[in-house]
Amino acid sequence: MNHTGTSYSDSMCTPLRRKENAMKTTYRYNRLDKNDVAVLLVDHQTGLFSLVHDFTPDEFRNNVLALADSARYFKLPTILTTSFETGPNGPLLPELKALFPDAPYIARPGNINAWDNPEFVAAVKATGKKQLLIAGIVTEVCVAFPALSAREEGYEVFVVTDASGTFNTTTRDAAWARMTQAGCQLMSWFGVACELHRDWRNDVEGLAALFSNHLPSYQCLINSHAAGSRDELKLAA
Repeated sequence: MNHTGTSYSDSMCTPLRRKENAMKTTYRYNRLDKNDVAVLLVDHQTGLFSLVHDFTPDEFRNNVLALADSARYFKLPTILTTSFETGPNGPLLPELKALFPDAPYIARPGNINAWDNPEFVAAVKATGKKQLLIAGIVTEVCVAFPALSAREEGYEVFVVTDASGTFNTTTRDAAWARMTQAGCQLMSWFGVACELHRDWRNDVEGLAALFSNHLPSYQCLINSHAAGSRDELKLAA
């Protein structure tokens, strides 16, 4: 016992207990689940592409198609929507329509916020999914508005940042801040694919092909690995 009447063993454990309590958190890492996620591609229209300046045109187009290819690879329900496509916004990117010929396609006559369109909301609810991956043009409007609306209705929202574009980094950063404050999570298409896949052993060739098709540096990595494997086989022979 020490002078306070507490045993030495108890007094030595107290700092440890405090440390353990300090490390406890209410946060739960709730991962993307390919069985409970839908993809919303909002206003990736040919006219609106010209407004995107936080990525180069080629980089942004590649990112959008990478997300689309990821959605198709993981067989995720995908919803396409456009806004006022008969006006300057223009039609949907043709490659997206080709990738998802049977997906719900909602051409909104004028709703700026896709969530204000009953047909769009009905399509989202029809998927039965609780997690939503959202990307679009422009970030602070066509992405943020439906993302915030979905959060209000209890959906878990993941914004695919590099498949969403806008005028500049100032407006982009403001939109990201607004959405994160509402509980949206920011991700890249590469992060999305990795989190959905979980384990390379699920399909090495398929995931490697997805990455190689959209990341030249990853194609170099795969080629280097393949060359090394061939050399090892020659030496073994």
